[in-house]
Amino acid sequence: MLRKVAAEGEKLPVEERRKFLKNGLVLAGGVLAGAGIGGRTDAAENGLPPNVPSWTRSLGPGVLSNPYGKPSRFESHIVRRNVPWLTADRIASVSFTPLAELDGIITPSSLVFERYHAGVPDIDPEQHRLMIHGMVGRPVILTLDDLRRMPATSMIRFLECPANGGMEWRGAQMDALQFTHGMLSCCEWTGVLLSTLLQEVGLQKDAAWVLAEGADGSHMSRSVPLEKAMDDALVVYAQNGEPLRPEQGYPLRLINPGWEGNTSVKWLRRLEVGDKAWYHREETSKYTDLLADGRARKFSFVQECNSVITFPCPEKPLREKGRYEIRGLAWSGKGKISRVDLSFDGGINWRPARLNGLVLSKALTRFSLEWDWDGGPALLQSRAVDETGYVQPTYEQLRSARGTSSIYHKNAIHTWRLHEDGKLTNVQIA
Repeated sequence: MLRKVAAEGEKLPVEERRKFLKNGLVLAGGVLAGAGIGGRTDAAENGLPPNVPSWTRSLGPGVLSNPYGKPSRFESHIVRRNVPWLTADRIASVSFTPLAELDGIITPSSLVFERYHAGVPDIDPEQHRLMIHGMVGRPVILTLDDLRRMPATSMIRFLECPANGGMEWRGAQMDALQFTHGMLSCCEWTGVLLSTLLQEVGLQKDAAWVLAEGADGSHMSRSVPLEKAMDDALVVYAQNGEPLRPEQGYPLRLINPGWEGNTSVKWLRRLEVGDKAWYHREETSKYTDLLADGRARKFSFVQECNSVITFPCPEKPLREKGRYEIRGLAWSGKGKISRVDLSFDGGINWRPARLNGLVLSKALTRFSLEWDWDGGPALLQSRAVDETGYVQPTYEQLRSARGTSSIYHKNAIHTWRLHEDGKLTNVQIA
Protein backbone atom coordinates (compact mmCIF):
# COMPACT_ATOMS: atom_id res chain seq x y z
CA MET A 1 0.00 0.00 0.00
CA LEU A 2 1.27 3.48 -0.81
CA ARG A 3 2.44 5.52 2.14
CA LYS A 4 0.43 8.67 2.85
CA VAL A 5 2.50 11.86 2.81
CA ALA A 6 1.97 14.32 5.66
CA ALA A 7 -0.22 17.26 4.68
CA GLU A 8 2.44 19.77 5.68
CA GLY A 9 5.16 17.98 3.71
CA GLU A 10 8.10 15.84 4.85
CA LYS A 11 11.80 16.41 5.15
CA LEU A 12 14.16 14.20 3.17
CA PRO A 13 15.48 11.43 5.45
CA VAL A 14 19.00 12.23 6.71
CA GLU A 15 20.74 9.38 4.89
CA GLU A 16 19.01 10.18 1.59
CA ARG A 17 19.84 13.86 1.99
CA ARG A 18 23.50 13.08 2.65
CA LYS A 19 23.62 10.80 -0.39
CA PHE A 20 22.06 13.46 -2.59
CA LEU A 21 24.37 16.21 -1.30
CA LYS A 22 27.43 14.01 -1.69
CA ASN A 23 26.56 13.43 -5.34
CA GLY A 24 25.98 17.15 -5.82
CA LEU A 25 29.31 18.07 -4.18
CA VAL A 26 31.18 15.74 -6.50
CA LEU A 27 29.68 17.57 -9.45
CA ALA A 28 30.51 20.95 -7.91
CA GLY A 29 34.12 19.88 -7.40
CA GLY A 30 34.37 18.95 -11.06
CA VAL A 31 33.13 22.37 -12.08
CA LEU A 32 35.68 24.07 -9.83
CA ALA A 33 38.54 22.03 -11.22
CA GLY A 34 37.53 22.65 -14.80
CA ALA A 35 36.75 26.35 -14.60
CA GLY A 36 39.14 27.73 -12.02
CA ILE A 37 42.11 25.43 -11.39
CA GLY A 38 42.16 24.11 -14.93
CA GLY A 39 42.92 27.60 -16.19
CA ARG A 40 40.20 28.01 -18.83
CA THR A 41 40.69 31.42 -20.45
CA ASP A 42 37.48 31.77 -22.48
CA ALA A 43 36.38 35.40 -22.46
CA ALA A 44 32.90 34.31 -21.41
CA GLU A 45 34.34 32.70 -18.27
CA ASN A 46 36.69 35.45 -17.10
CA GLY A 47 34.21 36.21 -14.32
CA LEU A 48 34.30 32.70 -12.85
CA PRO A 49 36.21 31.98 -9.60
CA PRO A 50 38.97 32.54 -8.75
CA ASN A 51 38.92 35.47 -11.21
CA VAL A 52 37.35 38.76 -10.14
CA PRO A 53 34.32 39.54 -12.33
CA SER A 54 34.12 42.91 -14.07
CA TRP A 55 30.84 43.90 -12.41
CA THR A 56 32.54 44.07 -9.00
CA ARG A 57 34.91 46.79 -10.24
CA SER A 58 32.36 49.48 -11.09
CA LEU A 59 29.26 51.21 -9.73
CA GLY A 60 25.81 50.07 -10.77
CA PRO A 61 22.66 52.16 -11.22
CA GLY A 62 21.47 53.95 -8.12
CA VAL A 63 18.23 54.16 -6.15
CA LEU A 64 15.12 54.86 -8.28
CA SER A 65 16.94 54.10 -11.52
CA ASN A 66 14.06 51.70 -12.04
CA PRO A 67 11.09 52.95 -9.91
CA TYR A 68 8.96 49.92 -10.65
CA GLY A 69 11.22 46.88 -10.47
CA LYS A 70 11.64 44.47 -13.35
CA PRO A 71 13.47 41.15 -13.81
CA SER A 72 17.13 40.89 -14.73
CA ARG A 73 17.86 41.15 -18.44
CA PHE A 74 19.21 37.60 -18.18
CA GLU A 75 15.70 36.37 -17.32
CA SER A 76 13.94 38.06 -20.24
CA HIS A 77 12.87 34.67 -21.64
CA ILE A 78 10.45 34.14 -18.73
CA VAL A 79 7.27 35.52 -20.29
CA ARG A 80 3.72 34.55 -21.13
CA ARG A 81 3.32 33.05 -24.60
CA ASN A 82 0.39 32.21 -26.83
CA VAL A 83 -0.46 29.68 -29.54
CA PRO A 84 -1.32 31.74 -32.67
CA TRP A 85 -3.67 29.17 -34.19
CA LEU A 86 -5.55 28.41 -30.98
CA THR A 87 -8.13 31.23 -31.10
CA ALA A 88 -9.71 33.30 -33.85
CA ASP A 89 -8.01 36.59 -32.95
CA ARG A 90 -5.78 38.25 -30.35
CA ILE A 91 -8.66 40.20 -28.79
CA ALA A 92 -10.32 36.99 -27.60
CA SER A 93 -7.14 35.00 -27.17
CA VAL A 94 -5.20 33.39 -24.33
CA SER A 95 -1.62 33.53 -23.09
CA PHE A 96 0.03 30.87 -20.95
CA THR A 97 1.99 31.00 -17.68
CA PRO A 98 5.62 29.70 -17.97
CA LEU A 99 5.23 27.09 -15.22
CA ALA A 100 8.62 25.47 -15.90
CA GLU A 101 10.40 28.69 -14.97
CA LEU A 102 8.68 29.30 -11.64
CA ASP A 103 9.56 28.31 -8.08
CA GLY A 104 7.34 28.17 -5.02
CA ILE A 105 3.56 28.39 -5.34
CA ILE A 106 2.99 32.12 -6.00
CA THR A 107 2.74 33.19 -9.64
CA PRO A 108 4.10 36.71 -10.24
CA SER A 109 1.27 39.02 -11.27
CA SER A 110 2.98 39.77 -14.59
CA LEU A 111 3.04 36.05 -15.50
CA VAL A 112 -0.52 35.03 -14.64
CA PHE A 113 -2.18 33.59 -17.74
CA GLU A 114 -4.57 35.80 -19.70
CA ARG A 115 -7.97 35.01 -21.20
CA TYR A 116 -10.17 37.68 -22.75
CA HIS A 117 -13.48 37.83 -24.56
CA ALA A 118 -13.25 41.47 -25.66
CA GLY A 119 -9.74 42.61 -24.82
CA VAL A 120 -8.65 44.58 -21.74
CA PRO A 121 -10.75 47.63 -20.81
CA ASP A 122 -8.95 50.78 -19.62
CA ILE A 123 -10.91 51.60 -16.45
CA ASP A 124 -10.54 54.73 -14.33
CA PRO A 125 -10.99 53.47 -10.75
CA GLU A 126 -12.50 56.81 -9.74
CA GLN A 127 -15.35 56.19 -12.16
CA HIS A 128 -15.79 52.48 -11.51
CA ARG A 129 -18.69 51.29 -9.37
CA LEU A 130 -19.98 47.96 -8.08
CA MET A 131 -23.76 47.69 -8.10
CA ILE A 132 -25.49 45.07 -5.93
CA HIS A 133 -29.20 44.71 -6.64
CA GLY A 134 -32.00 42.24 -7.39
CA MET A 135 -33.48 40.17 -4.59
CA VAL A 136 -31.90 42.22 -1.80
CA GLY A 137 -33.36 44.46 0.89
CA ARG A 138 -30.99 47.40 0.38
CA PRO A 139 -29.57 47.79 -3.16
CA VAL A 140 -26.24 49.67 -3.17
CA ILE A 141 -23.70 51.19 -5.52
CA LEU A 142 -20.18 51.00 -4.07
CA THR A 143 -16.95 52.79 -4.93
CA LEU A 144 -13.54 51.21 -4.61
CA ASP A 145 -12.95 53.36 -1.53
CA ASP A 146 -16.15 51.98 0.00
CA LEU A 147 -14.88 48.44 -0.47
CA ARG A 148 -11.45 49.24 0.97
CA ARG A 149 -13.12 50.50 4.16
CA MET A 150 -14.71 47.09 4.75
CA PRO A 151 -13.04 44.15 6.57
CA ALA A 152 -10.30 42.76 4.28
CA THR A 153 -9.53 39.10 3.69
CA SER A 154 -6.48 37.61 1.97
CA MET A 155 -6.19 34.06 0.65
CA ILE A 156 -3.73 32.13 -1.52
CA ARG A 157 -5.70 30.27 -4.18
CA PHE A 158 -5.08 28.87 -7.64
CA LEU A 159 -6.83 30.20 -10.73
CA GLU A 160 -7.33 27.82 -13.67
CA CYS A 161 -9.18 28.07 -16.94
CA PRO A 162 -11.46 25.03 -17.39
CA ALA A 163 -9.96 24.68 -20.89
CA ASN A 164 -6.47 24.18 -19.44
CA GLY A 165 -5.07 21.25 -21.41
CA GLY A 166 -8.09 21.29 -23.70
CA MET A 167 -5.91 20.70 -26.75
CA GLU A 168 -4.92 17.33 -25.26
CA TRP A 169 -8.38 15.71 -25.13
CA ARG A 170 -8.01 13.70 -28.33
CA GLY A 171 -4.26 13.21 -28.26
CA ALA A 172 -0.92 14.73 -27.28
CA GLN A 173 -0.56 18.07 -29.05
CA MET A 174 1.94 20.41 -27.44
CA ASP A 175 5.58 19.65 -26.54
CA ALA A 176 5.78 22.32 -23.86
CA LEU A 177 4.58 22.43 -20.27
CA GLN A 178 3.66 26.08 -20.82
CA PHE A 179 1.05 25.03 -23.38
CA THR A 180 -0.19 21.76 -21.86
CA HIS A 181 -0.87 23.23 -18.39
CA GLY A 182 -0.12 26.97 -18.55
CA MET A 183 -3.66 28.28 -18.07
CA LEU A 184 -2.94 27.89 -14.37
CA SER A 185 -1.64 30.33 -11.76
CA CYS A 186 -1.70 30.84 -8.00
CA CYS A 187 -1.75 34.19 -6.21
CA GLU A 188 -2.51 35.91 -2.96
CA TRP A 189 -5.86 37.65 -3.45
CA THR A 190 -7.07 40.44 -1.16
CA GLY A 191 -10.54 41.94 -0.95
CA VAL A 192 -13.91 41.67 0.74
CA LEU A 193 -15.76 38.40 1.19
CA LEU A 194 -18.85 38.36 -1.01
CA SER A 195 -20.78 37.03 1.98
CA THR A 196 -19.99 40.25 3.84
CA LEU A 197 -21.46 42.35 1.03
CA LEU A 198 -24.56 40.18 0.75
CA GLN A 199 -25.16 40.33 4.47
CA GLU A 200 -24.91 44.13 4.28
CA VAL A 201 -27.57 44.42 1.56
CA GLY A 202 -29.83 41.74 3.03
CA LEU A 203 -31.05 38.74 1.04
CA GLN A 204 -34.69 38.13 0.29
CA LYS A 205 -36.28 34.82 1.25
CA ASP A 206 -36.05 32.98 -2.10
CA ALA A 207 -32.61 34.27 -3.15
CA ALA A 208 -30.59 31.38 -4.57
CA TRP A 209 -28.16 32.70 -7.24
CA VAL A 210 -25.89 35.66 -7.91
CA LEU A 211 -25.10 36.95 -11.40
CA ALA A 212 -21.61 38.46 -11.70
CA GLU A 213 -21.07 40.76 -14.69
CA GLY A 214 -17.88 42.42 -15.92
CA ALA A 215 -17.27 45.86 -17.39
CA ASP A 216 -15.40 44.62 -20.48
CA GLY A 217 -16.77 44.92 -24.01
CA SER A 218 -18.32 41.43 -23.85
CA HIS A 219 -20.08 42.05 -20.51
CA MET A 220 -18.77 38.66 -19.45
CA SER A 221 -21.18 37.15 -16.92
CA ARG A 222 -21.66 33.97 -14.91
CA SER A 223 -24.30 32.65 -12.54
CA VAL A 224 -22.95 31.67 -9.11
CA PRO A 225 -24.98 29.60 -6.60
CA LEU A 226 -25.68 31.40 -3.35
CA GLU A 227 -23.96 28.59 -1.42
CA LYS A 228 -20.65 29.48 -3.07
CA ALA A 229 -21.25 33.22 -2.76
CA MET A 230 -21.78 32.84 1.00
CA ASP A 231 -18.84 30.43 1.40
CA ASP A 232 -15.44 31.65 0.15
CA ALA A 233 -16.12 33.89 -2.87
CA LEU A 234 -14.03 37.07 -2.67
CA VAL A 235 -14.49 40.48 -4.31
CA VAL A 236 -10.85 41.32 -5.02
CA TYR A 237 -8.98 44.60 -5.47
CA ALA A 238 -5.39 43.43 -4.80
CA GLN A 239 -3.20 40.63 -6.12
CA ASN A 240 0.15 39.63 -4.60
CA GLY A 241 0.20 42.73 -2.44
CA GLU A 242 -0.53 45.36 -5.09
CA PRO A 243 -3.57 46.55 -7.05
CA LEU A 244 -4.85 44.10 -9.64
CA ARG A 245 -3.16 44.27 -13.04
CA PRO A 246 -5.45 45.51 -15.85
CA GLU A 247 -5.33 42.09 -17.54
CA GLN A 248 -6.38 40.51 -14.24
CA GLY A 249 -9.48 42.64 -13.74
CA TYR A 250 -8.35 46.04 -12.44
CA PRO A 251 -9.79 47.63 -10.46
CA LEU A 252 -12.13 44.88 -9.19
CA ARG A 253 -12.80 41.22 -9.86
CA LEU A 254 -14.48 38.17 -8.36
CA ILE A 255 -12.54 35.11 -7.20
CA ASN A 256 -14.39 31.81 -6.75
CA PRO A 257 -11.68 29.62 -5.21
CA GLY A 258 -11.30 26.19 -6.77
CA TRP A 259 -13.88 26.83 -9.49
CA GLU A 260 -13.64 27.38 -13.24
CA GLY A 261 -11.61 30.52 -13.84
CA ASN A 262 -14.28 32.17 -15.99
CA THR A 263 -16.64 32.28 -12.99
CA SER A 264 -14.12 34.61 -11.36
CA VAL A 265 -15.43 37.51 -13.42
CA LYS A 266 -12.93 40.30 -14.08
CA TRP A 267 -13.59 44.07 -14.13
CA LEU A 268 -16.57 43.36 -11.87
CA ARG A 269 -19.32 45.99 -12.16
CA ARG A 270 -22.55 44.27 -11.14
CA LEU A 271 -23.86 41.59 -8.78
CA GLU A 272 -27.51 40.73 -9.21
CA VAL A 273 -29.24 38.38 -6.77
CA GLY A 274 -32.00 36.14 -8.13
CA ASP A 275 -33.92 32.95 -7.48
CA LYS A 276 -32.52 30.95 -10.41
CA ALA A 277 -29.54 30.80 -12.78
CA TRP A 278 -29.46 33.19 -15.75
CA TYR A 279 -28.09 30.77 -18.40
CA HIS A 280 -26.13 33.41 -20.28
CA ARG A 281 -23.82 32.72 -23.21
CA GLU A 282 -20.83 31.57 -21.13
CA GLU A 283 -22.87 28.87 -19.37
CA THR A 284 -24.84 27.51 -22.32
CA SER A 285 -23.01 27.64 -25.66
CA LYS A 286 -19.63 27.92 -23.89
CA TYR A 287 -18.08 26.43 -20.75
CA THR A 288 -20.27 23.35 -20.81
CA ASP A 289 -18.96 19.81 -21.23
CA LEU A 290 -20.37 18.22 -24.37
CA LEU A 291 -21.07 14.50 -23.93
CA ALA A 292 -21.04 11.74 -26.52
CA ASP A 293 -24.86 11.59 -26.73
CA GLY A 294 -25.12 15.29 -27.60
CA ARG A 295 -26.17 16.47 -24.15
CA ALA A 296 -23.97 18.75 -22.07
CA ARG A 297 -23.06 18.69 -18.41
CA LYS A 298 -24.74 21.47 -16.46
CA PHE A 299 -22.60 23.75 -14.30
CA SER A 300 -19.44 21.70 -13.83
CA PHE A 301 -17.93 24.41 -11.62
CA VAL A 302 -15.19 22.59 -9.67
CA GLN A 303 -11.67 22.19 -11.04
CA GLU A 304 -10.84 18.59 -10.17
CA CYS A 305 -7.65 17.25 -8.60
CA ASN A 306 -4.72 17.51 -11.01
CA SER A 307 -0.91 17.45 -11.13
CA VAL A 308 2.03 17.73 -13.53
CA ILE A 309 5.79 17.24 -13.42
CA THR A 310 7.50 20.60 -14.00
CA PHE A 311 11.08 19.31 -13.93
CA PRO A 312 12.12 17.71 -16.12
CA CYS A 313 9.84 18.75 -18.96
CA PRO A 314 10.30 19.76 -22.62
CA GLU A 315 11.53 23.23 -21.60
CA LYS A 316 13.86 21.78 -18.92
CA PRO A 317 15.60 18.63 -20.23
CA LEU A 318 18.18 16.55 -18.37
CA ARG A 319 21.81 17.27 -19.27
CA GLU A 320 23.43 14.00 -18.20
CA LYS A 321 22.64 10.83 -16.30
CA GLY A 322 22.79 10.94 -12.51
CA ARG A 323 20.67 11.90 -9.51
CA TYR A 324 17.96 14.52 -9.91
CA GLU A 325 15.16 15.95 -7.83
CA ILE A 326 11.97 15.47 -9.84
CA ARG A 327 9.58 18.36 -9.12
CA GLY A 328 6.01 19.25 -9.88
CA LEU A 329 2.75 20.95 -8.96
CA ALA A 330 -0.54 19.52 -7.70
CA TRP A 331 -3.87 21.24 -7.01
CA SER A 332 -7.53 20.54 -6.34
CA GLY A 333 -10.65 22.69 -6.32
CA LYS A 334 -12.06 20.43 -3.58
CA GLY A 335 -9.46 21.26 -0.93
CA LYS A 336 -5.94 20.25 0.06
CA ILE A 337 -3.65 17.82 -1.74
CA SER A 338 -3.07 14.82 0.52
CA ARG A 339 -0.70 12.72 -1.60
CA VAL A 340 1.22 12.65 -4.89
CA ASP A 341 2.75 9.51 -6.40
CA LEU A 342 5.34 9.39 -9.18
CA SER A 343 5.95 6.75 -11.83
CA PHE A 344 8.94 6.38 -14.12
CA ASP A 345 7.59 3.48 -16.18
CA GLY A 346 4.28 4.84 -17.41
CA GLY A 347 2.16 3.92 -14.40
CA ILE A 348 3.25 0.33 -13.78
CA ASN A 349 4.99 1.17 -10.52
CA TRP A 350 4.44 4.17 -8.25
CA ARG A 351 6.52 5.86 -5.55
CA PRO A 352 5.21 8.39 -2.99
CA ALA A 353 6.56 11.91 -3.41
CA ARG A 354 7.09 14.53 -0.70
CA LEU A 355 4.81 17.54 -0.38
CA ASN A 356 7.02 20.60 -0.02
CA GLY A 357 6.34 23.89 1.74
CA LEU A 358 2.82 25.20 2.27
CA VAL A 359 -0.03 22.75 1.69
CA LEU A 360 -3.10 24.98 1.43
CA SER A 361 -6.68 24.35 0.40
CA LYS A 362 -7.40 25.17 -3.26
CA ALA A 363 -3.82 26.32 -3.85
CA LEU A 364 -0.87 24.97 -5.80
CA THR A 365 1.19 22.44 -3.85
CA ARG A 366 4.81 21.58 -4.63
CA PHE A 367 6.01 17.96 -4.64
CA SER A 368 9.37 16.33 -5.27
CA LEU A 369 11.21 13.01 -5.30
CA GLU A 370 14.88 12.05 -5.82
CA TRP A 371 15.52 9.80 -8.81
CA ASP A 372 18.65 8.25 -10.32
CA TRP A 373 18.52 8.44 -14.10
CA ASP A 374 20.61 5.76 -15.77
CA GLY A 375 20.51 7.46 -19.17
CA GLY A 376 17.80 5.21 -20.57
CA PRO A 377 14.28 6.07 -21.79
CA ALA A 378 11.53 6.57 -19.24
CA LEU A 379 7.88 7.57 -18.97
CA LEU A 380 7.39 10.13 -16.20
CA GLN A 381 3.98 10.57 -14.56
CA SER A 382 2.48 12.14 -11.45
CA ARG A 383 -0.83 11.19 -9.81
CA ALA A 384 -2.41 13.40 -7.15
CA VAL A 385 -4.99 12.59 -4.47
CA ASP A 386 -6.91 15.29 -2.60
CA GLU A 387 -8.28 15.31 0.93
CA THR A 388 -11.70 14.09 -0.24
CA GLY A 389 -10.08 10.88 -1.51
CA TYR A 390 -10.49 11.83 -5.19
CA VAL A 391 -7.71 10.26 -7.29
CA GLN A 392 -6.47 11.92 -10.48
CA PRO A 393 -7.79 9.72 -13.32
CA THR A 394 -6.12 8.07 -16.29
CA TYR A 395 -7.14 9.15 -19.79
CA GLU A 396 -9.21 5.98 -20.11
CA GLN A 397 -11.11 6.76 -16.92
CA LEU A 398 -11.64 10.40 -17.87
CA ARG A 399 -12.88 9.64 -21.39
CA SER A 400 -15.20 6.89 -20.19
CA ALA A 401 -16.86 9.44 -17.92
CA ARG A 402 -16.86 12.47 -20.20
CA GLY A 403 -16.41 11.22 -23.76
CA THR A 404 -14.08 12.97 -26.22
CA SER A 405 -16.16 15.94 -27.37
CA SER A 406 -15.34 18.26 -24.47
CA ILE A 407 -12.47 20.72 -24.27
CA TYR A 408 -12.94 21.38 -20.56
CA HIS A 409 -11.82 19.77 -17.29
CA LYS A 410 -8.94 17.73 -18.68
CA ASN A 411 -7.25 16.46 -15.52
CA ALA A 412 -5.92 13.10 -16.69
CA ILE A 413 -2.52 11.79 -15.58
CA HIS A 414 0.07 13.45 -17.83
CA THR A 415 3.08 11.66 -19.33
CA TRP A 416 6.47 13.02 -20.37
CA ARG A 417 8.57 10.64 -22.49
CA LEU A 418 12.22 10.98 -21.48
CA HIS A 419 14.59 10.13 -24.34
CA GLU A 420 18.16 8.91 -24.07
CA ASP A 421 19.50 12.34 -25.00
CA GLY A 422 17.71 13.87 -22.00
CA LYS A 423 15.01 15.62 -24.01
CA LEU A 424 11.33 15.16 -23.22
CA THR A 425 8.22 15.00 -25.37
CA ASN A 426 4.50 14.90 -24.65
CA VAL A 427 2.80 11.51 -25.03
CA GLN A 428 -0.39 9.89 -23.80
CA ILE A 429 -0.94 6.55 -22.10
CA ALA A 430 -4.51 5.30 -21.68
